Amino acid sequence: MGQQKTAPENGTRESERRRTILRAAIDVFARKGYHGCRIADVAKEAGVAYGLVYHYFKNKDELLETVFETGWSGFIARARAVAESEGPLVEKVRRIADVAFEAYRVDPRAVKVLILEIARSPAGARINRQTAFVDVIRLSAQMFTHAKEAGELRPDVDPLLASALLFGSIEMGLTAFVVGLADARDAVMLERAKAQIADSFLHGVLLGGASAQAEPAKAEPVKPEPPKEEAPSDGAPLKREKAAPKARAPKRG
Repeated sequence: MGQQKTAPENGTRESERRRTILRAAIDVFARKGYHGCRIADVAKEAGVAYGLVYHYFKNKDELLETVFETGWSGFIARARAVAESEGPLVEKVRRIADVAFEAYRVDPRAVKVLILEIARSPAGARINRQTAFVDVIRLSAQMFTHAKEAGELRPDVDPLLASALLFGSIEMGLTAFVVGLADARDAVMLERAKAQIADSFLHGVLLGGASAQAEPAKAEPVKPEPPKEEAPSDGAPLKREKAAPKARAPKRG
């Protein structure tokens, strides 16, 4: 008689199947989009029976919801670790940008689904991207508040708005790659984009940044006007004396 599988073994097998189906869903969503994706496509991509997909996920919407929850929770965990770590703001901002772009480098299809397909799908309303973004913005705002208290941030910068601008810049930077405006296969371009986003942002919020209040322009020295000749007291028009003609030298005989 064959040995019965223990509960942990069954649990591992179930988890592996679920992960396989979820991975297949990410690839199909990225390739065909939410509206073009069918459960049959996911089953074929995963190499499993059509009915097995429904064993783990009741429909396509639940698949997409799970993709978002899995991907977003991973990003939040890594961003939180950076925001709550020790170190200057400059280093933290660069590391957060690195977390986002590294996620895209490792799994561009998953990031594409998170950025594009979630917002386009009917499931997007239930996923509630708004709540997800509010959470990460508030998390980052604490980082900016501490930086402001430490004197790293310009006094006129609002930490909450700074956080929103940072993640907005990162999202739009990644969107340029997702929609094909920038070559996702170009590793140098990815590094350049990540650095440019961090540098541009930091340039505007750090104390002494270029966007701080500019020094008032120095006034041009006023050139003194030549003294005016006063008119005669009798009201006669002012006449300029002609210079006497130079005497000509006598001709030699």
